[in-house]
Amino acid sequence: MIGAFLIFVDMNIRIVNQSPHELPSYETLASAGMDLRAHTDTPVTLQPMERGLIKTGLFIELPVGVEAQVRPRSGLALKKGITVLNSPGTIDADYRGEIGVILINLSNEPFTINNGDRIAQLVIAKHERADWQQVESLTETERGAGGFGSTGTA
Repeated sequence: MIGAFLIFVDMNIRIVNQSPHELPSYETLASAGMDLRAHTDTPVTLQPMERGLIKTGLFIELPVGVEAQVRPRSGLALKKGITVLNSPGTIDADYRGEIGVILINLSNEPFTINNGDRIAQLVIAKHERADWQQVESLTETERGAGGFGSTGTA
């Protein structure tokens, strides 16, 4: 049996933490995301179908070619119907403002967010920049212009 080798290349990212909470961290060796916590002076209650911007007290400086993606926490979405509205939210390398999370309550019950609650995940990802090459036609494929569901798989 061939063993799997994990190779991690650490990326140093400058961060300012104006909250009393610990810095986001990976829960396990294989975790892709780090939990973001609410930084609020008073509890925030989202009514059913209400959305709100929840601050984190975190400010980051990403290297060019890297983005931070704000994603929902699966347990919060499944158990409470709370999700990130613009998922995934993108934090660009040139943004220096506070990280905020746009949450929406898709449940039928009010939901209260307290200071320190885990509200979303943050994933750091490299990305490419595209140079468009305008052409008259594209190469043919078996799928062609077929849209959602056109591949015949569920």
